[in-house]
Amino acid sequence: MEFGDKIKELRTKNQLTQEKFAIRLNVTRQAVSNWENDRNLPDLEMLILISSIFYISLDDLILGGNNVNNMTEKLIKDGSQIRQAKLNMVTTLIGAFLLFFGFACFFIKANSVEYVDASGILHENFYLLPIGFLFIFAGMVVFLVTGIKFLIAIIRKKTA
Repeated sequence: MEFGDKIKELRTKNQLTQEKFAIRLNVTRQAVSNWENDRNLPDLEMLILISSIFYISLDDLILGGNNVNNMTEKLIKDGSQIRQAKLNMVTTLIGAFLLFFGFACFFIKANSVEYVDASGILHENFYLLPIGFLFIFAGMVVFLVTGIKFLIAIIRKKTA
């Protein structure tokens, strides 16, 4: 059973009009109508309120039996999008930190003092140059891979 059919069945079984049901949920009658006609779906907080009004478990309300309905698909899709957004944010932060550390290595190298000690040995922190290049390269790779994955996701979304 689709989510809209489930809401309509529960509402009519409890002898509520769309208007009365909307008042109890503090939404408009049009919102209830959109839910029942599967044009729109309520958010999670609204689902919890609906389940408490009708004394029905969230499993029964969302899943509506053994078949996957449009509400279940929406929740799965929303969860997937949230995970993808978090992954993009984390990889962007990692790339930014890598770039920052790379440029910090160059800055330290440029502002450090090179000297020759009493025994004639040159003291220079040359190692900062390859480390800086490594950090910058790694940061660019992270940004490039994240950007390509994001573009692929947008293209797939447009073609679907």
